[in-house]
Amino acid sequence: MKGAILAQYKHGQFLTQSQHEAFDTLVSPGTTAANAGIYRCAVCGDEIGIAKGHTLPPQNHHQHAPGQGPIKWQLLVFAVQRK
Repeated sequence: MKGAILAQYKHGQFLTQSQHEAFDTLVSPGTTAANAGIYRCAVCGDEIGIAKGHTLPPQNHHQHAPGQGPIKWQLLVFAVQRK
């Protein structure tokens, strides 16, 4: 997506790059979030933060322009909770 604004961070030392398959999955609106974190619409770039187990926003959360296609959420960053 040309000129897209992406999630931002200041303290990179608190992030670790990962090749986990969760980052490759496109998730439909209204689906339960498998991971807490930041999700981005793969079509329009809208971003949301959500807790694990909560429901991703429904289709009517935000609207795409005609011809853009359906909303599909993709995990950008997931939170790691120490046990």
